[in-house]
Amino acid sequence: MAAKKKTIIVERSNKTVYREGDALVKVFEKEHAKSGVFNEAHITSLVESYGVPAAAVRFVEEIDGKWAIGVDYVEGETLAEKMKNEPDNYDALLEKFVDIQVAVSGYKAVGLRNTVDKRAEEINALPDLDPSTRYELLQRLHGMKRHTKLCHGDFNPSNIIIRNDGSWVVVDWSHATQGNAGADAALTYLELTMQDADTAEKYLKLYSRKSDIAIQYIQKWMPIVAAGQLAKAKTEEEKALLTRWISIADYE
Repeated sequence: MAAKKKTIIVERSNKTVYREGDALVKVFEKEHAKSGVFNEAHITSLVESYGVPAAAVRFVEEIDGKWAIGVDYVEGETLAEKMKNEPDNYDALLEKFVDIQVAVSGYKAVGLRNTVDKRAEEINALPDLDPSTRYELLQRLHGMKRHTKLCHGDFNPSNIIIRNDGSWVVVDWSHATQGNAGADAALTYLELTMQDADTAEKYLKLYSRKSDIAIQYIQKWMPIVAAGQLAKAKTEEEKALLTRWISIADYE
């Protein structure tokens, strides 16, 4: 039997993603914890069990001394690619993006970690954060209700694949939690702001209308999720933007 051809899709310092037959394989570098790989597979399999359109987990195994996750390869185009390639259809695609996010949060996430606990851990892990700011953020966080809605944790157009028949699949569930949909929307808003402020504002208004969640409530989450993203900032510009959002006085 001939060996299956490998097609590299993404190659980064911490992982390589390639297609092999009808599987998508994500190979992590050796320093990536084995427990983290199995945890990602566990989270994804839980999401599958809810009935969410997601790429199903096929295997977790060691490949050339590195741990890897294999999931179903989904044929199609990411929503991010469609937005880039179809500028005249941009607004309709943005609305589709919001519709998908609202649909995802309609699933009840049994067994996943709660968003409040995850965000608290992120805030406490920031050594350079002013203690008073940390206290205020945690006070705000623990004042939020604990919901059980499915939250993706990195919901952006590049993590949505649109098949040729128009159906959709959401991928990359490693940051998924059960919690408050407003927190997920706040995170999406911040990610979009780093790319295009006008799109972010359109998104926020659309999401508020379609989810029936007040913009003011989503804004209450923004300093909290900004703190969680600070350690992941890739540029000084991103870091400065997130630092500004952490100032909770703006939302009192």
